[in-house]
Amino acid sequence: MSDKFFSLALGALLWALGSLADAQQQAKVPRIGYLGTASASANLVRIEAFRQGLRELGYVEGKSIVIEYRWAEGKLDRIPALAAELVRLKVDIIVASGTTSTRAAKEATVTIPIVMGFNNDPVGNGFVTSLAHPGGNITGLSTLAPEISGKQLELLKEIVPKLSRVAVLGSSTTPGNAQARRDRIPSREQRAC
Repeated sequence: MSDKFFSLALGALLWALGSLADAQQQAKVPRIGYLGTASASANLVRIEAFRQGLRELGYVEGKSIVIEYRWAEGKLDRIPALAAELVRLKVDIIVASGTTSTRAAKEATVTIPIVMGFNNDPVGNGFVTSLAHPGGNITGLSTLAPEISGKQLELLKEIVPKLSRVAVLGSSTTPGNAQARRDRIPSREQRAC
């Protein structure tokens, strides 16, 4: 009888340890913080593409990954508090939807990795050291492409053959407007002088 009891006790102990190990493994589900300036309804297509990309990598929202969405609803003054909230939640990574979100995330943490969804000039905005070697905790996508400025004008001329003048609105003194600085497009103030 004692052998049978011992076998049952050992079996129960092994089962409990296995269940505990499974519970510990299941408890650590990666958490992504998503920081957006607009609203969820304004970003439905982008969010679905994000989820699809995660699924292609084997992550299913609510099963193998948790996404903590924070939306500013167009109120940009809310972004720093939302970024701080994601840091307090101890998310594993923050996805920042644009320049304003990236800046707020950068100011909120130096340890949690930040992926910027898009940024026109991450070097000029002070988010990364260089495009080749970002350094720090920020990486992601950049829309900076000054090498195609000429091609864009060529395409515009093809579309509108009678085009003779093109105006570019912006300021070479605005952080993040590296393309205007490289192309030496004068700011409004400089043109007025």
